[in-house]
Amino acid sequence: MHGRIWLAGVAVVLTAGCATEAGPVAVPAAEPVTVEVAAASSGGACRLLDFAVIAKHTGGRFDVAAASERGDTHTCVVRAERAILPELTLTVTETSIDKSTFTMDVLPDGAKKVSKLGKIAYLRTLPKTAKVGPSAEVGWLATEGRLATLRWTCPRGTDKATAEAVAGKLVNLAKAIDTRRM
Repeated sequence: MHGRIWLAGVAVVLTAGCATEAGPVAVPAAEPVTVEVAAASSGGACRLLDFAVIAKHTGGRFDVAAASERGDTHTCVVRAERAILPELTLTVTETSIDKSTFTMDVLPDGAKKVSKLGKIAYLRTLPKTAKVGPSAEVGWLATEGRLATLRWTCPRGTDKATAEAVAGKLVNLAKAIDTRRM
């Protein structure tokens, strides 16, 4: 009998302890988590770009992408979140032109021809303007009927030699872009 009373007493003590709830415990706020989003998630011509590939070929670090489409033309602009320039723009347009038409109508005066990029390609630098620094541009007629252009716009105060150095890097980036995925 003594054992049963003792067991009943323990049960009462245990149940009485469960009746009181502990007060809320303050937990420190978690630091915000930065999630890197791929350029391709913006759609359009951005599907052809990857921030890591851009950095590998140009040395430029970008983390924001925006796409636009109008008719058969798809455009992607990439920038760094905290800077307006430099800016990289990719434009891809479906076309039926051939090499001779490209040479007569698309190839800018003074542009240098680029080998081993599409059917025919060019490279040029553009002078600074009142709002932006010089630009580097690579344009090519891709083998699958697409006209593509990559343009790197430098910040104000950048010299032309820097834009010319970027132009060579853009050629390597252009060779890594598969416009058939459009």
